[in-house]
Amino acid sequence: MHERFKALVLRWLKVPAEPQAPVGSPGSVKVFRAAPNFYKLKLILWALRQVAGVVGIVVFLVFWHNTVGRKASDGVNLAVNVWELVGIAAFLIQIPFTCMLVRLDYEMRWYIVTDRSLRIRTGIWNVREATLTFANIQQITVGQGPLQRLLGIYDLEVTTAGGGSGGAHHGQLGAQAESMHRGFFHGIDNAPEVRAMILERLRHLRDTGLGDPDEAHHEEAKTAPSATDLLDAARELLRETQALRQAGG
Repeated sequence: MHERFKALVLRWLKVPAEPQAPVGSPGSVKVFRAAPNFYKLKLILWALRQVAGVVGIVVFLVFWHNTVGRKASDGVNLAVNVWELVGIAAFLIQIPFTCMLVRLDYEMRWYIVTDRSLRIRTGIWNVREATLTFANIQQITVGQGPLQRLLGIYDLEVTTAGGGSGGAHHGQLGAQAESMHRGFFHGIDNAPEVRAMILERLRHLRDTGLGDPDEAHHEEAKTAPSATDLLDAARELLRETQALRQAGG
């Protein structure tokens, strides 16, 4: 049931296939996924939203039938009763659907690291993908909130100096939550090890002086002549012109 629902949702929302590994040596590719406890955290937050929805419905029903509803006409009460039934039915129907979406959001998280760069893809409704090159990385931060600490998971944030070759929503340009300048490994349980691995690869990259791998696909720009060079060339041309005139005279 889950796999059929997953295939249907991914096809309906046109979610792209598994992302390709970013620039780097094939043997260096490492794929990390969110930890199972991250799914538990997402379920807890989902359950709190459902409880809030139930409380909201109960408060409205009690308020309406004990106050406003007693003074309203029969026609208004009938319309409200119909909308109450529709609202309650819609709320009950969305419970299994949104619960499965929480599972899909957990499963469709990709954190791919090579020896040169990393790629992050998240989301179901709005697919966000960011590619960051190690040559531009400035900071790697490991964060952990109270619930995360209880569940033994972390968020790892990678900040660059404005580099990166990705960072766009699926179907639209410009990522907001995860821009090309920042990437997040949400809900991993081995963030210190991932951070140490990235730092080691970054150190090796800088020691070998390879620089930004994306620049290897472009020819080196030719150095433009300076103003002094142009002035000297003009003077030389003027002298040659005067010498030719003297010789002709």
